[in-house]
Amino acid sequence: MIREIQLKDKLQWKKLYKGYADFYKVEMNNKILQTVWNWLHDKNHEVEGLVYEVDGNIVGLAHYRRMPSPLRGQDIGFLDDLFVDPKHRGQKIGEKLINKIKEISKSKGWNLVRWITRDDNVRAKSLYDRVSEKTNWDVYELK
Repeated sequence: MIREIQLKDKLQWKKLYKGYADFYKVEMNNKILQTVWNWLHDKNHEVEGLVYEVDGNIVGLAHYRRMPSPLRGQDIGFLDDLFVDPKHRGQKIGEKLINKIKEISKSKGWNLVRWITRDDNVRAKSLYDRVSEKTNWDVYELK
């Protein structure tokens, strides 16, 4: 079952989000976890969250937000984080979360949702290739 993230989900969400950070080899700490958790529950913050629940356990998460697209003169959606517990992969949970975000984007008037993934994330890319269109944009970061 897909639903909005709730305060009662904190411990399970934290475990999943740490797994997501580990997958991408990003250092995670309690300060970051608390910041993101606060964003998810602050109605004035852009970041929103969904979870996928199986038998009372959170096994998937998706964080998304509004993103202005100046060339379009309108808002679009941005999928920041998508993660499914490795024990629950292969059950189309990621696809179901993406489809839910597509529904949400339509309800908010966003005509598209964009996201990025690491080029060696082969399993996720097979899903993304099936449900979306790969762009020809390269991503750069200025530090």
